[in-house]
Amino acid sequence: MQDWLRMTAADLGRGIARGEIDAEALCETYLAAIADHPDADRIYARTTAERARAEAAAAAKRARLGLRLGPLDGVPVSWKDLFDTAGVATEAGSKLLEGRMPTQDAAVLSAASHAGTVCLGKTHMSELAFSGLGLNPTVATPPGLHDRGSVPGGSSSGAATSVSFGLAPIAIGSDTGGSVRIPAAWNDLVGLKTTVGRLSCAGTVPLVASFDTVGPLARSVEDAALMLAALEGGRAADLRGATLKGTRFLVLDTYTEDARDAPRAAFNDAVAKIADAGASVAHGTLPMVDEAMALAAVLFTPEAYGTWGDTIEAAPDKMFDRILERFRSGKDFSGPDVWKAWNTLNRCRVEYTGATAQYDAVLLPTAPILPPDAARLMADQDYYVTENLLALRNTRVGNLMGLCGLSLPTGTPACGLMALAAPMAEARLLRIGAALEAVLA
Repeated sequence: MQDWLRMTAADLGRGIARGEIDAEALCETYLAAIADHPDADRIYARTTAERARAEAAAAAKRARLGLRLGPLDGVPVSWKDLFDTAGVATEAGSKLLEGRMPTQDAAVLSAASHAGTVCLGKTHMSELAFSGLGLNPTVATPPGLHDRGSVPGGSSSGAATSVSFGLAPIAIGSDTGGSVRIPAAWNDLVGLKTTVGRLSCAGTVPLVASFDTVGPLARSVEDAALMLAALEGGRAADLRGATLKGTRFLVLDTYTEDARDAPRAAFNDAVAKIADAGASVAHGTLPMVDEAMALAAVLFTPEAYGTWGDTIEAAPDKMFDRILERFRSGKDFSGPDVWKAWNTLNRCRVEYTGATAQYDAVLLPTAPILPPDAARLMADQDYYVTENLLALRNTRVGNLMGLCGLSLPTGTPACGLMALAAPMAEARLLRIGAALEAVLA
């Protein structure tokens, strides 16, 4: 049974279908693993054991009757603590929302439940999802996978660590500026950023609704594809026969050359393997990306503060001061500033589409840095600001350009490779990801 804690969600689902794995026993195995883990309280905000057992029992019965709802029917899933769960607190990693009790599930949780998945519980996260580091001194900071003193990446910090520490086979997070892909990279997982609007954010605590997306953190590309299908009530991308032969990639040198040593070396090694597998790899720069990146503050922070300002100012002492400062920076921009920035961004997106139309995907290191030390982040504000901005720099390209993105392990610990593809091209991106995964493994 202990092998179940390291199996992919797809393999667990196949085991249930063959009658080799009992969904109730699988659920109990994961609940026991959570209860026994020394860092469980730093990873899970709360478990939903009663719900999980009821859902697992129903899945087990369906399996016995040959009535499974899909390939993940009976497979446990963890949920970032910004997805509403009926009758269970959803607090988004913030003391400001302590005791917040939704009356119904988020739309994506409801869809996943209708696909037969089993809700294990809610995972810790950066406060109100506004940091890529995963540092949350007001509630909990999950441990780093490779160094318990480092941060795990955020804001889907507990989501990633629930999978990397064997406390869930798959997790659901959100990505506004990199919050699925950064913790996926630093925990050697696959992380899928979906296109804005691909998955419903109804019942999801917002950060910046114009950029908020939902996505899975998983052990394989196949798991990510199956989970995306469950979240939207559709069919999974067909990954059979995926190959890199004939694919065309563009490496953005601007966001690669100045990465720190380990991420840069891991990325360059991965790109060499990709070329050896038959892909065409070009190198270049895209000025419209640099122009858009310079607008990130005016595009993100005013909307974030507009969403949360009243709540924050009613009790600012409840917040981590550095997150509070980041929210308040949104007050510095005027309406015309924001409108002008959006006009510029929309032009940049059109230019980007034209400049990248000949490529299947754009490649970058997922993060240009390794996971920073948590204690130093708390003690050194300059270090915190520098590392927080660098953590999300590369991933933010995908959010600003309105793309879908996939982070994959390179084989070097805490170093991910990111592929960015056109909006709503998740199926094509997942096929590319399956081929990349086979080469990088």
